[in-house]
Amino acid sequence: MVAFGKRLKERQVQEWQEYYINYKLMKKRVKHYAQQIEQGTQDRRHVLKDFSRMLDNQIEKTVLFLLEQQGLLASRIANLGEQQDAAQQAQEPEIRKMSQLREAYTAVGQDLLKLLYFVEINAVGLRKILKKFDKRFGYRFTDYYVKTRANHPYSQLQQVFKHVGLGAVVGALSRNLHDLQDRQGSYLSIYDQPTLPLQDPVIDSVKAAVDRLTHSTNFLNFLGQHALIMQEELPAPADENVDERYHFTSLLLNLVNTFLYMVNTYIIVPTADDYSMHLGAAPTVCGIVIGAMAVAQLFSSVYFSAWSNKSYFRPLVFSSIVLFLGNTMYALAYDFNSIWILLIGRLCCGFGSARAVNRRYISDCVPLKIRMQASAGFVSASALGMACGPALAGLLQTNFKIYNLTFNQDTLPGWVMTIAWLMYSIWLWISFVEPSREFDEDHTTEKSEKTNAVDGDALEKGLQQPLLITSEDKVDDNADQDNDDSEEAPEESRRPAASIGSAYRLLTPSVKVQLLIYFMLKYVMEILLAESSVITTYYFKWSTGTVAIFLAGLGLTVLPINVIVGSYISNLFDDRQILLASEIMVLIGIVSAFHVIVPYSQLQYICSGLLMFVSAEVLEGINLSLLSRVMSSRLSRGTYNGGLLSTEAGTIARVIADATITLAGYLGVGRLLNITLVPSLFICIISIIATCYTYNSLY
Repeated sequence: MVAFGKRLKERQVQEWQEYYINYKLMKKRVKHYAQQIEQGTQDRRHVLKDFSRMLDNQIEKTVLFLLEQQGLLASRIANLGEQQDAAQQAQEPEIRKMSQLREAYTAVGQDLLKLLYFVEINAVGLRKILKKFDKRFGYRFTDYYVKTRANHPYSQLQQVFKHVGLGAVVGALSRNLHDLQDRQGSYLSIYDQPTLPLQDPVIDSVKAAVDRLTHSTNFLNFLGQHALIMQEELPAPADENVDERYHFTSLLLNLVNTFLYMVNTYIIVPTADDYSMHLGAAPTVCGIVIGAMAVAQLFSSVYFSAWSNKSYFRPLVFSSIVLFLGNTMYALAYDFNSIWILLIGRLCCGFGSARAVNRRYISDCVPLKIRMQASAGFVSASALGMACGPALAGLLQTNFKIYNLTFNQDTLPGWVMTIAWLMYSIWLWISFVEPSREFDEDHTTEKSEKTNAVDGDALEKGLQQPLLITSEDKVDDNADQDNDDSEEAPEESRRPAASIGSAYRLLTPSVKVQLLIYFMLKYVMEILLAESSVITTYYFKWSTGTVAIFLAGLGLTVLPINVIVGSYISNLFDDRQILLASEIMVLIGIVSAFHVIVPYSQLQYICSGLLMFVSAEVLEGINLSLLSRVMSSRLSRGTYNGGLLSTEAGTIARVIADATITLAGYLGVGRLLNITLVPSLFICIISIIATCYTYNSLY
């Protein structure tokens, strides 16, 4: 992987080099501060003030140059506008003159794009140095710096992160180019027809750069963020070549695997309590039946993620075989009258969870140009599977026998999924193409990992005690000076995390809070979904079909809600504001769901459930969007990546939620609702407090 420092230098405009934030200098200053504090020659308060002053000077240098360049671009656009007015006032405007003007505007657009890349590179470098300072010194410098600078009336930080003023230049360029394009009888502007496409690729590039800089998003981007498949950290001006490893049918097979797995997860929810009762268990044992799949997924996520380092085809084949066997056992448990066969079948289904492979295939094999669309497809497949599972269960209301095999609402979900996985296995075997791998690079990495095993252990200790820089670190000092152009740290410190423990040690307080929020929302959603059949049967006497309609309705809200949030709300408000507001709405939903008023009404249950589910869904997209920004780049690749950590956090939440349902059931079904809502309420309050604590670090 190309190091951050090297990529930073490669993408700088050479003639502007002196105006960039001096990342190399600030990195060395951080190291120097660490040595001074260790030696006792400097106190932390002085370091805080001195580094703040240094950052202020660096940002001011960049911002003043940015304003100067904005003025030059504005002047060029104004001059071209005068020429354009003169040409258009002529009775017969010269085609050649109009063509020259168009070329001149395009040249301005290219220079504007260069300036946008300048701002973006500085924003990325600034975020990196703030994270490095926090990691090195162990206190919340970013929180202090952003809080004191971002909202000040003379804020220069806003110029870097929000490109204040550049929007007017972009607008002027877009309007004039549109005017040149549409002079054949029409006098509508971009303000009258904002969706009218421009026939100049530079405008599309400028718009994409502005969207990245402001984190503006649309439905596909917002939905794709749910997959936590990280994009490039620095902008790439040139178009990416199509990855030769990409194969559309193979991508489709990964998405179908995702869809079928989610159907498999939720198809049993409406009938799990009935099935448990038929096998002689309490209805609340449905929590264990549903949660068994999540328990196994805790382990399958790790070994599938590691397996995908070597192959994508073989783990997918293994997944479909295990799921075929697991669903067969689930269906046969009825005739064998064994709750243990039922649970083992669900455990097998969990061991077949290949979501880590699905996510990894998109990250590794799908070209950057369409990776966000593929990520959105991954999330859409999951959402549709969540909706289709209960809906399908509602349709399987029949009862008949073939020989000694029973087919009814309890067993048919297992039989249907058995057939589905069999058909999928055949399609997979015929159509999947194993992508070619650059084994030389892989072997080199493996070899270096073996030879540096001891160094890796030392590194992990170093990450825990970053200020302990002594004379024994002379090699590192030289590396820092000699290799600064290539990276901010030695090669081994840039490798992916080698274990869950080393991945955990890379987590900053901000990332830990984001994972806590993810745990909370998954816990709340699992409590709502998994106990819905028991609760609605006890309070409202709902049939299996009615429960299935309710759950399918919740699942169908996912895509419309993401359209609204991704296309509109996220572009009107800061992500941090939406995050906190969504957590508060989840809290309101939990409080409103408690059984306090007698009798407990269907309207109260449906409205509170809908509020919890929708708010948690909004929270998931925003949370993972922020998580991808604040997470270490070392967690964007390898077996123990950010996607795996978030999956494990969510899966643990589901396991605990399902166990809570079963344990609470021993106190009686009448107390189940309130008892299971208490932990949800507690975790939600804790996550809101933690969000407020790290609010300014999510910048």
